[in-house]
Amino acid sequence: MSDLRIRSAAPTDLDAVLAFWKTAAEGTSISDDRAGVERLVARDPEALLLAERDGELLGTVVAGFDGWRCHLYRLAVRPDARRQGIGSALLAAAEERFVALGGRRGDAMVLDRNERAHHAWQAAGYAPEPQWSRWVKHLLDD
Repeated sequence: MSDLRIRSAAPTDLDAVLAFWKTAAEGTSISDDRAGVERLVARDPEALLLAERDGELLGTVVAGFDGWRCHLYRLAVRPDARRQGIGSALLAAAEERFVALGGRRGDAMVLDRNERAHHAWQAAGYAPEPQWSRWVKHLLDD
């Protein structure tokens, strides 16, 4: 994995990231559009982490820290590059970021139906907390 490079996304990466998520990420969200990702990168330029090899995008994770909690979103690895340690490298970089910022616990948004992701998160040391449920209200009509 020494040739794998983890870096923060730049505004010029956003179109490639959005296209990448259409093939590598499971499901979409209301904020998975150019404007939403632009706001993320403008507000926290180090939150969107990219994994690359030879200039090719292989994986992403959003490592958001709001000053209180550490949140992980959009851990995605290109399907033909899975099981090569890319997701683990992205999570390690995200966790290092959180610790440097004073974070104490990371949580991840994982679709209930995404069994493959459940195994990956569990292997990384994460576990579901069944006493919690996510409650959502869309603030804008689509």
